Amino acid sequence: MGMMKEFKEFAMRGNLIDMAVGVVMGAAFGKVVSGFVDGMVMPVIGKLTSGVDFKQMKWVIQDGVAETKDAAGNAVAAVPEVAIQYGAWITTIIDFTIVAFAVFMVIKAINAAKKKEAAAPPPGPSNEEKLLMEIRDALKK
Repeated sequence: MGMMKEFKEFAMRGNLIDMAVGVVMGAAFGKVVSGFVDGMVMPVIGKLTSGVDFKQMKWVIQDGVAETKDAAGNAVAAVPEVAIQYGAWITTIIDFTIVAFAVFMVIKAINAAKKKEAAAPPPGPSNEEKLLMEIRDALKK
């Protein structure tokens, strides 16, 4: 029973739960950005580039062959197309750039808030310290 108690303490730490919430929110935000890029950004970019559909951009290494039948009527296996889908990669790079910029802006806002908190001036010397400084100065004379 000791291991279950130890696991419960580990799982219920505040920073672990915060991290789990951050991961879930990050995944949801990534889906929102992907939807935004696929549905709104890429069609505009496609229109600006003379109607190019980035999802269809690929470099075909080997053409695919559909399933056919030989003279005896037996099915001949199909050969799938082998291609490098660089259009999907470009879309993913745009997704990443938007997510990275959003995270940068959040971190920048957090750092700006921390600087405002740290800007408080240090407190002056206490009465005791002032008295000790006066004694020190008097002894130097």
